[in-house]
Amino acid sequence: MNFTIIKKDGAARAGVIETPRGEVRTPAFMPVGTNATVKALCPGELKETGSQIILSNTYHLYLRPGHETIKNLGGLHRFMGWHGPILTDSGGFQVYSLSTLRRVSDEGVEFQSHIDGSTHFMTPETAIEIQTALGSDIFMAFDECPPWPATREEVQRAVKRTAGWALRCKMKKDSGPSGGNALFGPEGSALFGIVQGGAFEELRRESLEELLETGFDGYAVGGVSVGEPKEQMHETIKLMGPLLPANRPRYLMGIGDLKDCLEAVRAGFDMFDCVMPTRNARNGTLFTSAGRISIKRTEYKEDRNPLDPDCSCYTCRNFSRGYLRHLFLSREILSMRLNTIHNVHFYLEFFRKMREAIMNGRFLEFTNRWDAVEW
Repeated sequence: MNFTIIKKDGAARAGVIETPRGEVRTPAFMPVGTNATVKALCPGELKETGSQIILSNTYHLYLRPGHETIKNLGGLHRFMGWHGPILTDSGGFQVYSLSTLRRVSDEGVEFQSHIDGSTHFMTPETAIEIQTALGSDIFMAFDECPPWPATREEVQRAVKRTAGWALRCKMKKDSGPSGGNALFGPEGSALFGIVQGGAFEELRRESLEELLETGFDGYAVGGVSVGEPKEQMHETIKLMGPLLPANRPRYLMGIGDLKDCLEAVRAGFDMFDCVMPTRNARNGTLFTSAGRISIKRTEYKEDRNPLDPDCSCYTCRNFSRGYLRHLFLSREILSMRLNTIHNVHFYLEFFRKMREAIMNGRFLEFTNRWDAVEW
C-alpha cells in the first residue's frame, strides 16, 4: 500500500491510497458492510454511488458464516461480489459493545456470541488469522476500547494492552505468507494500528508513541464517539490529527456526522466510516443539501419534487418525495433501497466535493457552506 499527499489546504489533505485492488482518493468515506453486505445495496449499486472502499467486520464474519467458510469460497471479495478494496476492523470494538459477558486479559478476550451465546476466545493472533482468511486489503490491529466514562487507571490499562496486542498483530502478520494474507498477491496487505487513550491527552500520546515504535502502514484513532460529550470528541480530534505521522493515512474510526467529519478533515484526517447513512436511510431519515429530512412527514404527501434537486443519484433522478413517503409508510422493501442509494451517494458526493475544494484551495469556503446546514 502506498499513500501520497497530492494537495494540502491548511491541515486538510487530499491524497491517494494505492492498493493492488484500486486507488482510494482521500478524504474518503467507507460505507459499512458489516455482514459482507452494505445493507440494501448490491455491489453494482455501491459502485454507482461512488464507493471506492468499504468496511467489513471481523467479529461478525468470524461468528457467521465463519472465516474459514469465506476462505473456502474464494475470499471476502469473491464471496460478496465486491472487487474494490476492503478494510476489515479487528473485532475489538464489537467485543466491547455487543458482548455483555466478556473477560479481558493480556492474552486476549473471552466473550459470548450475541447470536447464540456460545463462548469464544479472541487474541491478536486470532484477529490476524481471521482477516488473513477473509483476504482484506487493510487489516486493523486488535485493540481494547475502554468504555465511557472510565477511570484513568482503566484507560491506562487499555492503552498498555492495546500496545502489546498491536505488536503481536504485527509479528503475526509479518510471519505469514505474502505479508500475512495468503489470498493476496506478492504485495501483501496493509496493517493499521489503533490509538486509544480515552479523554486523557497524555495517554493518547503514550498510545501513539508505542504504536510508532512498532511501525504500521496507517494509524487510526479509536475510542471516540463512545458516549463522550461532543466537545471532548472534538478535543481528541484536534489533538491527534497533527500528531499522527504525516506520511501515513490517518483514520478516524466510527465517525459519520458530517460536521464531525469536517472537523476531522480540518485537523488532517483522511479516512472515515459509519453506519449513519445506511441506518438513517432505513429509518426514513435522509440527508440533503438543505439538511436532513424525515420522509414520513405529512408535508411530503403530495410533493412532486425530487428528494434533493441538487443530487444526481438514481433515487433523485427518478422519484418524488411523495412516492418515497408512500413507500416508507407502506414498509416496502424498495423504500430501504431507494433511501440507501440516496444517502450513500450523498455522503460520497460530499466527500468528493470536499476533496475537490482542498485541491482548489477552497476548503474554508466549503466548510463555511456546510457548517451553516442543520443536520
